[in-house]
Amino acid sequence: MKTISIRELHLETGRWVRHAASQGSVVVTDRGRRVAALQPFDASATRQPLPNREAAIRKRSRVPVDSVVYQAELREDR
Repeated sequence: MKTISIRELHLETGRWVRHAASQGSVVVTDRGRRVAALQPFDASATRQPLPNREAAIRKRSRVPVDSVVYQAELREDR
């Protein structure tokens, strides 16, 4: 694992990205403190798709009262 400074990363970003892709992780330091890491992209890592929000909304029960009526009732209670 290679360690570089933020300045080195800034000056030669492309070089370090290619290095991480071909040779492994690169740790980035800020004044000697580890702050980030460049790692090769793992295309085999599968992610779960986001839930279908539209289907979830359709499953919700509908409010039996018109929202205008509901708001009017709330205002009358003040």
